[in-house]
Amino acid sequence: MPSSAEFRPSAPDAALTPQAHGLHQALLSLLEEGQPAAGGRLPSERQMMARFATTRITLREALAQLEAEGRIYRENRRGWFVSPPRLRYDLLACLPFREMVESQQRRAETTLLEAGEVPAPAVVARRLGLAQGAPVQRIVRARRIDGRPVLYVEHHLRPECFPGILAFDLAARSLTDLYRREYAIRVSRVGFELGSTVLGGRAAEALRAAPGSPAQRITRINHDQNGRAVDCDDEYWRHDAIELTLSAAPQSRD
Repeated sequence: MPSSAEFRPSAPDAALTPQAHGLHQALLSLLEEGQPAAGGRLPSERQMMARFATTRITLREALAQLEAEGRIYRENRRGWFVSPPRLRYDLLACLPFREMVESQQRRAETTLLEAGEVPAPAVVARRLGLAQGAPVQRIVRARRIDGRPVLYVEHHLRPECFPGILAFDLAARSLTDLYRREYAIRVSRVGFELGSTVLGGRAAEALRAAPGSPAQRITRINHDQNGRAVDCDDEYWRHDAIELTLSAAPQSRD
């Protein structure tokens, strides 16, 4: 398992107090030595305070910096952990979650949190070209990599495109695969919206994170082979869990 320094760039820590900066560097050295290993739990805050002869305020300042750098993460009522290597998320590949994870020799799991028909919120209606309040199918799932909850995703589908889809096993089946096999719908074009955000209450709970924790938002709007917007989804990732990649041929310039 590579150390955190091998797959995650360092962020500047000029804003830290001198005490927190020194503690940050000491903790960073331990992480780079694999103590603990990726995915492992750090000692309790009380133990770290005693070990480094520091205050809780200084410790939390140093831990917050390491969290912002993506080197560690916190789970509610469980403590601090060393972040595993990031998943490479190739936007152009458009791979289903399980296929993307397993292609990188990782383990994927999905839990279905909600599935039903709801009135379309304004932003969903705009994306799908519907009237606000028109019925849409809403599917909410939480997804894990190697047992760690990292992704909360909300899907909204045009119901006329996918009649009966809510009856399928939506925890085990890929929506992309269901579209193709059961409805003869092939995603031919995808629009992306990317942004940094924080986890809201429900997403934070699903990912065992504190509300307000940093997150990466990826919104996708999928169009079928006829150019029709058939669904959209909002993915909320723990910010240290993925590395976005994109490969494209540059256009020639005069």
